[in-house]
Amino acid sequence: MNAEEVELLSDSKYRNYVAAVDKALKNFEYSSEWADLISALGKLNKVLQNNAKYQVVPKKLTIGKRLAQCLHPALPSGVHRKALETYEIIFKIIGPKRLAKDLFLYSSGLFPLLSNAAMSVKPVLLGLYETYYLPLGKTLKPGLQGLLTGVLPGLEEGSEYYDRTNTLLEKVAAAVEQSAFYSALWGSILTSPAVRLPGVSFVLLHLNRKLSMEDQLYVIGSDIELMVEAVSTSVQDSSVLVQRSTLDLILFCFPFHMSQATRPDMIRILSAALHVVLRRDMSLNRRLYAWLLGVKCTHIHTQYYSNIF
Repeated sequence: MNAEEVELLSDSKYRNYVAAVDKALKNFEYSSEWADLISALGKLNKVLQNNAKYQVVPKKLTIGKRLAQCLHPALPSGVHRKALETYEIIFKIIGPKRLAKDLFLYSSGLFPLLSNAAMSVKPVLLGLYETYYLPLGKTLKPGLQGLLTGVLPGLEEGSEYYDRTNTLLEKVAAAVEQSAFYSALWGSILTSPAVRLPGVSFVLLHLNRKLSMEDQLYVIGSDIELMVEAVSTSVQDSSVLVQRSTLDLILFCFPFHMSQATRPDMIRILSAALHVVLRRDMSLNRRLYAWLLGVKCTHIHTQYYSNIF
């Protein structure tokens, strides 16, 4: 417990609050089916709402664990929605400063949910991010990569929530600064294969093709080595769609005359990109030749080199 919680323990009503939360949490231990979880969440919600005057939520570590368990992908959407109600009650009670302090405690359950959520759950989850996470601004940075890894699956072409997810990401970028946003984005792309396609697609969508790369260096983030590693890993991904999008990105961001990339960086990207010829895919080869030979002369050489490969 922190000093604030210790001080509150001198209040008999707060001690009763702690005991009520303990009792509500016991219900989770005896749950044997999903209906029991909904009932346990409802009882916990009632306790929290009845004591909303206290901005410090007791047993927050245990509550965070129980809520994360209730968001398990194997559970039905009814349990997920009820758990999201609990999150919202807590976020309203503790306010943005305490949420920023306990970001990882509550986010560990929320971040993985979107990719497995039912259609009825997704708007509720996005609403939580919009209402409670965006106002955190720069204090989001410690959990930014986790947030992006969790939100990027919503950028599915043709999805009902594509535009809303894209807008959320744009607002997050503005809230935390572009350079920090893209650094976290490259980290997500590097470590999470599932978000490579939406991640690279987001970068391509937000590049200004009328400007040179030098005029939008924030896309590189704060560490070009991280971007290079992410791009090199993505261009060797098992998905042709990921490789295709990554080659489009390389073509614009890493022309051979680019001064921002060192020779070892370019060698790393080139070595990774050359692996695409093994697929014998014309769409990949065309993009690779466009990068190697220059866009203007690609049409002259494509037919010749495609016959070789």
